[in-house]
Amino acid sequence: MESHMKVIVANDHAAIELTLMLIEHMRHRGIEVTHLGVATLESVDYPDMAQAACQAFLDEGYDLGLLCCGTGIGISISANKIDGIRCALPQNTYAAKMAKAHNDANFIAFGGRVEYADSPVAMLDAFLDTPFEAGRHTKRVDKIMALEHLKR
Repeated sequence: MESHMKVIVANDHAAIELTLMLIEHMRHRGIEVTHLGVATLESVDYPDMAQAACQAFLDEGYDLGLLCCGTGIGISISANKIDGIRCALPQNTYAAKMAKAHNDANFIAFGGRVEYADSPVAMLDAFLDTPFEAGRHTKRVDKIMALEHLKR
């Protein structure tokens, strides 16, 4: 199954090294990766990168998405504004695993300037290798998604 997994990736200029390392790791695992960029230090805006990756995810049939910026915060907030996206920003491997198992996250985000206690590679693997548990969690994910349409 893994060799058929397709992941869309985007990053800003503050997370190039981390992003390229995670892409290489996924490709080594046999995962098909599409990288929307960037690979230069020329400044780009992380909301634009999140939008491009999320739009491709929604339109082109990717299984999951990976986003990276300086902290992972801005790009994950941006992604979570888009209908249908549940982007997790894990602090360790347990949180990465639970993002899939309980929240059925379809994107994961990391910060290129963050010093993590757990390796981002280990966190990514925990995310990729964990299935959604469904069951009682389905109702909660449905409630999360219903918030997209909450009016003031």
